[in-house]
Amino acid sequence: MSSTLHQKLEFLIVDPQNDFSDAPDAALPVTGAGADAERLAHLLERLRDRIDGIRVTLDTHQLLDIAHPVFWVDDAGRRPAPFTQISVADVENGIWHAYDGHTQQRALAYVRALRDNGRYQLTIWPPHCLIGTWGHNVMPVVAKALRAWEEAKFARVDYVIKGHNPWTEHYSAVQADVPDPADPGTQINRRLIQVLENADVVALSGQALSHCVANTVRDIADQFGQASIRKLVLIEDTSSPVPGFEPLADQFLADMKQRGMRTVKAAEFMCA
Repeated sequence: MSSTLHQKLEFLIVDPQNDFSDAPDAALPVTGAGADAERLAHLLERLRDRIDGIRVTLDTHQLLDIAHPVFWVDDAGRRPAPFTQISVADVENGIWHAYDGHTQQRALAYVRALRDNGRYQLTIWPPHCLIGTWGHNVMPVVAKALRAWEEAKFARVDYVIKGHNPWTEHYSAVQADVPDPADPGTQINRRLIQVLENADVVALSGQALSHCVANTVRDIADQFGQASIRKLVLIEDTSSPVPGFEPLADQFLADMKQRGMRTVKAAEFMCA
């Protein structure tokens, strides 16, 4: 893939965190994430002097979260197992209800909003990317490459926090699945969109391809003008789906290629 030296190149790296790695202690391991991180780090090193900016999103949670088991309980007092899907009917019929009864109506309104917005059905995830833990940190090989870029360019990586609001899932770095009117951090991140739209090329990477990468890129494309979608280039071998959710990743790739996003392998990206 050819490029010219005057092109403004931005990297957007979605959630390259330990809890999404395939290391033994990862809370939500993504098969292949370790090799993805190695390829991404090598790419960042190869293009170090040509990269104008790097944005890194960080999935950021605490234990109490509407998508974690501790939030929900059944009539027998059992918590939902990770990867349980909770539907509107499940909440309306009392199969699952909020552990804190005072929040039941808000929880019901949330799953209804997910349905009405056409987002994913609520999925209960293992607690992951908890603030202050190893799992929240960037994978070491990527963190090393990011530091090297900062030193070489005398610049700062722009870390974008997402997911801290306990009342909504926040797969996309652009906006939460159900924005909270009281929390600007859940609403459209127009600063991020503007920075990316001002670039000539936006290289996309991170975890996981089926969820946070897919939702982030779809939302970027929805905010961009159609002519700007061609700027988006997914580095295809630096991102993998959550195991069991591969069809979501395949659908995302098919949809976005149709809209104008390009894909390329790390070794071929801007190699000329």
